[in-house]
Amino acid sequence: MTSHLDQVQSFCANQRWFSEKGHDVHVDAMATSAWLSDEGVWPAVRIGFVYCAGPPGAENAIRVYQLPLSYHQSPPDNMGHALVGDWVEQDLDDTRVWVYDALHDKEATPYWLDALTHGRTRDGLEFHPVHAPERTIVVPEDAQSLVLTVEQSNTSLVFGDTALLKVFRRLEPGSNPGVEIESALTEAGSELVPAVLGTARGSWPRAGGGTDSGDLAMMTAFQKNATDGWSYATTSVRDLYAEADLHAEEVGGDFAGESHRLGAATAQVHAELAKALGTDVWEPALMVEHAAAMKRRLDKAAAAVPQLEPYADGLCRAFEALAEYGQPVTVQRIHGDFHLGQVLRTIDGWKLIDFEGEPAKSLIERRALDTPIKDIAGMLRSFDYAARSLLADHQGDQQIAYRAAEWANRNRKAFCDGYAEVSGTDPRDQAVLLSAFLADKVIYETLYEARNRPTWLPIPLAAAAQLSASADD
Repeated sequence: MTSHLDQVQSFCANQRWFSEKGHDVHVDAMATSAWLSDEGVWPAVRIGFVYCAGPPGAENAIRVYQLPLSYHQSPPDNMGHALVGDWVEQDLDDTRVWVYDALHDKEATPYWLDALTHGRTRDGLEFHPVHAPERTIVVPEDAQSLVLTVEQSNTSLVFGDTALLKVFRRLEPGSNPGVEIESALTEAGSELVPAVLGTARGSWPRAGGGTDSGDLAMMTAFQKNATDGWSYATTSVRDLYAEADLHAEEVGGDFAGESHRLGAATAQVHAELAKALGTDVWEPALMVEHAAAMKRRLDKAAAAVPQLEPYADGLCRAFEALAEYGQPVTVQRIHGDFHLGQVLRTIDGWKLIDFEGEPAKSLIERRALDTPIKDIAGMLRSFDYAARSLLADHQGDQQIAYRAAEWANRNRKAFCDGYAEVSGTDPRDQAVLLSAFLADKVIYETLYEARNRPTWLPIPLAAAAQLSASADD
């Protein structure tokens, strides 16, 4: 029989949340938590902590992934997609068991709901219910779970139509920024993020000795009948393309009003974060360091993607201007990975979600203070992506390309107008900061598309050309 670890490795390697792609992966070990289920009850349920080496040169040599496990005495129906393996389990009296990813097991997920609802504790596991002020939400104990398929870095389940449980897959010791920020905003009474209903924290053995602890999961109010911003925006773009002789503002699905409201909501959340979690200042010397880091990222991307090279000098001038900015910059906690896929349009307006920051960055980097201009730059780039991602069906159509740019410009302007109305500060007035962060984002996009979606590479390259030309003016 194949070993436990070989089966675990084979399963993990085929999961979207397992980020060890592009290098040889070997699962070195697996530790397990206390049982969430009662003794003698099947399926038996607990959490597995999977250890594997990161890519060569990675800051964290050993990475840890969370794999909730459910153990069955015989294979259940319709669970083959979630099968981790089968083996003789010593902790269950040497019983041969079939082991599954418990998040896909409707007989196992009620243990999570029960623990979060009642604040259960197990050895090394703590579940904390949170009652949002004046917004107490009761999740039915018999609510059925459904795994959402849109998640890439984590796994999210909906219980009934009431609660959403996000289980973090890659674990790091310390506070997850999503839990930290969304809990702070919930406590402050924000109406612009889904209310946090509960959190789970756990401990796991540290590779090399000792114990680490960190956040395992967070449960929030589920936003039923909501549409994610990307789907909403691209529907507007399709409407525009379908009307051959109309401008963006003349199409029935014009999105500018929503972009304006989204800008206002973003400014309000930034203000709430500053109040709840405080601010600091980057002195000019620190801006020089950030500009140098951006320049290094440009050099790396230009070396890897030759198509970027013609625009490198122009992009570099944006970073040179940042280094010469010479003014202190107020910084605070921000979203950190802000784009149209991170917002929901609900019947009550826009809500911001997923404050975990960029998945590829370390926990320390994701918890660091930054300028809100970074979030704004991310959303402005997202409008460009929404407009141009559909151009693949209209290659060579200059009229469609013109109208895509028109849609993106109209919605970027509306977003900034909405932001300025609420914040009292127009991000376009901070041109040096905005240009530098836009250029840095375009460099990231270029490298990402070259590695993962070559057919989308023209999108960031077109933006690089525009930013480079603007720097030359």
